Amino acid sequence: MKKGPDPFAALNKYLPTGSLELLRPLLDRYPLQLKVSKPRKTKFGDYRYPQKGEAHRISVNGDLNPYAFLITLLHEYAHLVAFDKFGRKIKAHGEEWQFCFREIGSPFLDAKIFPIKLERAFRASLARGHASSATDHQLLRVLKEFDQQESAEPRTFVEDLEPGAIFVLNGRIFKKGPKSRKRYKCDEVKSGRQFMVHPLAEVGIWKETNEH
Repeated sequence: MKKGPDPFAALNKYLPTGSLELLRPLLDRYPLQLKVSKPRKTKFGDYRYPQKGEAHRISVNGDLNPYAFLITLLHEYAHLVAFDKFGRKIKAHGEEWQFCFREIGSPFLDAKIFPIKLERAFRASLARGHASSATDHQLLRVLKEFDQQESAEPRTFVEDLEPGAIFVLNGRIFKKGPKSRKRYKCDEVKSGRQFMVHPLAEVGIWKETNEH
């Protein structure tokens, strides 16, 4: 019997080598609509519970490096499994989700899919039970080392700047302020409004120019 087209073959270009084979049993287990999304600043991926007999839906940003793409996909798939096993009334990143994420992520660690430095960071993150790579600064910093760079210039993160430093983020000019819990209080120079900025937000160094 002739097989139909592989619905997940296109994922290969987004994933680390060897990971799709491990993913297939997971992706085939449930009715699933998997979408590679355009870049989103507010999230790396998301999961939507099926409505009225529809398939589960997962989306992952297509601009992530292969390791970040895989970890994000596993993160969202853990939501699927947690809600399927324990119901929709559980906390989004509670004990049930953490259990499922560890259970799903472990085979990928054992298969040596990740470089050793990232493997250690991901293993530690699973043990800590962070809600996502975006909230686990140690894991996020290691993941960013695998981002493809358009230039050889070193990257600058907010946490690397001195207090009071002026920087550019998303085309706007800010002044770095004190840290409050996990983020920095930064004032937008033009409006005076205060924003909470992630420590690992990549920024440009502001250089004052003379305007005539």
